[in-house]
Amino acid sequence: MTSTVGPTVRRRRLGQELRRLRQEKGMTAEQVAEELMVSQSKISRLENGRRSISARDVRDLCRAYGVEDKALVESLMQMAKDSRQQGWWNAFADVPYSVYIGFETDAASLRVYEPQVLPGLLQTPEYADAVIRGALPEAPADQIDQRVQVRMKRQERVTDPLSPLRLWAVVDEAAMRRVVGGHRVMSEQLEYLVHMSREPHVIVQALPFDMGSHPGMSGQFAILEFSDESDTSVVYLEGVTSDLYLEKLSDVQSYSMMYEHLRAQALNVEQSRQFISDIAREHARRAEEGADGGSEIPR
Repeated sequence: MTSTVGPTVRRRRLGQELRRLRQEKGMTAEQVAEELMVSQSKISRLENGRRSISARDVRDLCRAYGVEDKALVESLMQMAKDSRQQGWWNAFADVPYSVYIGFETDAASLRVYEPQVLPGLLQTPEYADAVIRGALPEAPADQIDQRVQVRMKRQERVTDPLSPLRLWAVVDEAAMRRVVGGHRVMSEQLEYLVHMSREPHVIVQALPFDMGSHPGMSGQFAILEFSDESDTSVVYLEGVTSDLYLEKLSDVQSYSMMYEHLRAQALNVEQSRQFISDIAREHARRAEEGADGGSEIPR
């Protein structure tokens, strides 16, 4: 395990190993929970990497599974200690999607479909501010500022000169035409989207209204893939109060097939740049005409 792997993926790897040991023992999660006098949900969260795991937890589970290999137990306990290290996002209080950020930080590639907003990793600060303010109308200003900072920090994965995240984004026309923060903000945002699409590791495809019905009409989703073959891909579905992470091979394959259909229906890269640039000019023209009115975000 390399030192570059973050705590989220470390917890996930450890959980997979503990699940393997439980299954080899022929025990159910319910049986383990009863023996250790803990909740079944705790065992499930430990195995899926959604909860921090202590060395003591590992020791107790290994005893329950009858693991006699001391070297293996010590190795798993060290994994537990490593997995409790904090990621950069822990410096920001109250980050609701910290699990996702952990996956994103360690991912080698990301495929995302966005029907309503432009991809977070390709947002300008002004657009991000307007999006977050609209989504959290009652949030205090300092919380808004903090979330914008987190979003900008996340973008370092895309601009990392040594190991940039490979990003493929299919974006619906609705996200380009929705006036978020005013026409000037939208014009600058779309110009930035075109600029970033020229990076060799970033692909942006536009999905115009004229394409009609398509597999992504049920909503946004993202597929994260990792460089280590032992780390299976993850499908991320964002929710209002909770998020969903799908890791079953059949689920990942279904969403991967959906994404292939979306890529096929979307405009190609060059057509997409022209399409996005045309909409950016429309927003710029509206801004010059003073069409922003009261929709411009405050400075």
